[in-house]
Amino acid sequence: MAFRSGFVAVLGKANVGKSTLVNALIGKKVSIVSPKPQTTRNQILGIDNGADYQVIYIDTPGIHKLKNNLDRVMQQAIDEATVDVDLILYVLDGSRDFDEADIRLLKKYASSSAPVFAVVNKVDLGSFETIYPRLSKLNEIEGIEEVFGVSAKTGRNLEDLKSAIVGKLSDTVEYFPRDVYSGQDLDFSVSELIREKMLWLLSDEIPHGIGVEIDNITKNGDLTKISATVYCEKENHKNIIIGKNGAMLKHIGTECRLALEKMLKSKVFLDLFVKVKPNWRDRVKVA
Repeated sequence: MAFRSGFVAVLGKANVGKSTLVNALIGKKVSIVSPKPQTTRNQILGIDNGADYQVIYIDTPGIHKLKNNLDRVMQQAIDEATVDVDLILYVLDGSRDFDEADIRLLKKYASSSAPVFAVVNKVDLGSFETIYPRLSKLNEIEGIEEVFGVSAKTGRNLEDLKSAIVGKLSDTVEYFPRDVYSGQDLDFSVSELIREKMLWLLSDEIPHGIGVEIDNITKNGDLTKISATVYCEKENHKNIIIGKNGAMLKHIGTECRLALEKMLKSKVFLDLFVKVKPNWRDRVKVA
């Protein structure tokens, strides 16, 4: 088969497993995963390099109501992601019934210029009797080219989905070098890894209002020194992040350092600072 390439936008409501799906399709971790909604804030380019194809995935923030400037930036990322793509994957959570918003959004994107696949994730969490009627319901929507029931966690039906995706690619250009699997720079990748660890370790103690800014990254031989600032919105949130006698921040730092060493393939010295920045999400600039 001749070489194929193209861009695929991955859309869907918050917490349906879009980032996990992209990571599974590529076979590498390019997007942060946490149990909390709105984890992805930017367009994440994940690149799947096959023998005769290159798929560039645009993993977008979860679709949600707009409450602040950060939400508006996230919505802007979603809108931009659907322009000039070869395919839209609209991901749904197969472990629960689809609501009217799911159907409305699917119909919206099905009427766009790009072909649309409805991808029902987490089918491993349901039985045939519950999943099949949901898949059938999606097949009735005009404009949906194909419906897939998959599990990003177990890998179920991912190869069939990937084959169908490659079949929709229309370009023959190699957009990225073959050894590149993410379009994001180092600062962004490091900040996202730190933020992911914090979302997992802090559980429900802290709302989603955590931001991470990389102050400095320097490499000297096999040692990488990283300095980063964590922003939160309230003083009591800062106290929780730091913990009694600094115990929580130390735990976060250790987990981040181990993950960063694995990612960067070098020893890591990590400095984390916590600052209160009230309403920082409203200060994010909308382009």
